[in-house]
Amino acid sequence: MGNPPVDDEDRGLSFEQIHRKYETKIFNLILRLVNNREDAEDLTVETFVNAYRAWDRFRGDARVSTWLHQIAVNNCKNRFKQNDRRREFEPISLDDSIETDSGEMGREVADYRDIPERVLLENEFSAQIKKAIDALAPEYRMVLVLCEMEDMSYEEIARTLDLSVPAVKTRLHRARQKVKQRLEPYYRGWGART
Repeated sequence: MGNPPVDDEDRGLSFEQIHRKYETKIFNLILRLVNNREDAEDLTVETFVNAYRAWDRFRGDARVSTWLHQIAVNNCKNRFKQNDRRREFEPISLDDSIETDSGEMGREVADYRDIPERVLLENEFSAQIKKAIDALAPEYRMVLVLCEMEDMSYEEIARTLDLSVPAVKTRLHRARQKVKQRLEPYYRGWGART
């Protein structure tokens, strides 16, 4: 029989109004998850096409925004699986960066002589945070992005990802630990220089 419909002001809107209201938010969520603008644009369109096709079957068991997040996250999961399958057959370039336990190493050394040290350190640290989040397995990255960047509650994340609230909390804790672990060398370096 299912749950009673959730109180949601969006249920009275047309699909076109829903699309206008949430397109940017869904795009930003997807961009944070896939870290590629072109893929994010494609996946945003795919999300709204899927939502439009299912609009007449949406029963209101969750808020419209949560339902859209769920569709977007599922589309991202599918894209991750496709990319993993493709990566198995891709040749490796000797010019690519090398991933190590302590971070990423590249072959070229940038010239930072004209950049003040403080700005350089702040930009480097921001880049390392982004790399640490991007390096997370998709199941951890999704929980972290939905919690920290989308400001969703544990219950909303659980509904969006089809998980229990304890599972959300566990994944979020592990995601934060992995990010902290990856950033630890930069914490030490940051504290020594400031």
